[in-house]
Amino acid sequence: MSKRRLLSLSVMIIAMIMISVIPVFAEGGEESSGFVGTFWAMIPPIIAIALALITKEVYSSLFIGILAGGLLASSFNLSGTIDTIVSDGFMASVSDMAGIFIFLVILGIMVALINKTGGAAAFGAWAKKNVKSRVGAQLATFALGVLIFVDDYFNCLTVGGVMLPVTDAHKISRAKLAFIIDATAAPICMIAPISSWAAAVSEYAEGTAFSGIELFIRAIPYNFYSLLTLVFVVATIVMKLDFGPMRKHEINAIEKGDLFTTGESDNRAKEELEVNDKGRVFDLLIPVILLVFFCVFAIVYSGYQLGATDFVSAFSGTDVYFALPWGALIAMVLSMAYLIIRRVITFKDAMNCIPKGFIAMVPAILILTFATSLKNMTTLLGAKEYVGMVMENAASGLFSVLPAVIFLVACGMAFATGTSWGTFGILIPIVNHIFAEEPTLLIIGMSACLAGAVCGDHCSPISDTTIMSSAGAQCDHLNHVSTQIPYAVTVAAVSFVGFLLAGWIQNWFIVFPIIAAIMIGVLFAIKYMQKKKA
Repeated sequence: MSKRRLLSLSVMIIAMIMISVIPVFAEGGEESSGFVGTFWAMIPPIIAIALALITKEVYSSLFIGILAGGLLASSFNLSGTIDTIVSDGFMASVSDMAGIFIFLVILGIMVALINKTGGAAAFGAWAKKNVKSRVGAQLATFALGVLIFVDDYFNCLTVGGVMLPVTDAHKISRAKLAFIIDATAAPICMIAPISSWAAAVSEYAEGTAFSGIELFIRAIPYNFYSLLTLVFVVATIVMKLDFGPMRKHEINAIEKGDLFTTGESDNRAKEELEVNDKGRVFDLLIPVILLVFFCVFAIVYSGYQLGATDFVSAFSGTDVYFALPWGALIAMVLSMAYLIIRRVITFKDAMNCIPKGFIAMVPAILILTFATSLKNMTTLLGAKEYVGMVMENAASGLFSVLPAVIFLVACGMAFATGTSWGTFGILIPIVNHIFAEEPTLLIIGMSACLAGAVCGDHCSPISDTTIMSSAGAQCDHLNHVSTQIPYAVTVAAVSFVGFLLAGWIQNWFIVFPIIAAIMIGVLFAIKYMQKKKA
């Protein structure tokens, strides 16, 4: 047995023993848990994330974290633990995420459908002729990610499905594709005034010195993490710079044609694009255009059905869990009809794509179910109350540097819980209370909260956006996480400096050029160190 496997097994056994022996010493199992609203609320996600990064095995790591949360929430009562895990964990997560699961399955079916028609292969052949370089392929992926700014879930899976043939043709690793997708999902949505994220923030921010959407727009220039992430992605692509674990993935892709870098022992079948003499580029583009149009239409229509009176309020009042699967279903049916009428595929072929698409999305659905169950455990344990108390205590002596502190707190909370929406939902009222008398600092503090939420979400193995970026790129999830964290941490460090400066200067027009220059300087320094080492 290898040292890594022995270490992984030892860590998991120790964690299981520690969790299982504690109930022996517990008393008063029927009373309300004494761990609610304390640091213990953060222990389950910490256990899950640590185990996932150490063992490289995500399912058991998440389950142990869920088990720890169930034990703490039920005060180590056996029957209460089982009920909490099943009812408040798994069943609640399936209920909450049912719409997204349907959306995932439909997108999986559409990917299988496009592949069966030969549309993906035709697009790949076209792109190989017209996109001449690896840099061009990566910039094209980045550009498409920027254009699909309406919703992060939609972004992750659509960009991956469209650009896979292009990036594969230019030997770009799946880990790099997953990073570009992830970097243009949440960060773009967080600085786009017309998006599901803008709508959510606007709703949470009502009752401040500004209207919700006005505060969101004013906060955009100070959202240093989201803006610097875009600078970082373009700069690393143009400079042909990769570092950390990503460097190994890219070298393997270029030199060996190995797009996965999952080890020599990995014998997984690499699915080839199906070639169909009747397939054309439009057989890929038309289904994607239908998907974009009907998903946007469904988002806006859902908002109006729920009482919205204008376009902006339709976005803020929509239900994406209903709208996305509704729009995707219409797009799928019309795409099937178009392809069958064009006689690219038969009706039987189209129906065979349904189970194939479902099977392709099973890993993402399972990870999403486990991750959502873990988030439910942290909610039961009162993570919101604990973080609120920490922030209130920090506000007393650190007023000028508080935006930087808020950024770090939001990063930590989003990383531990895997939810950026939950993070800014908790922190926005606290930020509003702290800076109620300081409008400029309110905007900067709000930006720090939103930027930190995106950053933590970007790094977290249990984040739904991170999971779906892996699914969109068809990349091993922990490969994506391990290669993305060094990149995200680099941007976060420069963003932290930006929020320190913003707390004193309070002018983004001065601060942002400074930190953008620092970001570029850091990248040149990393490239110089790589050359010197080589």
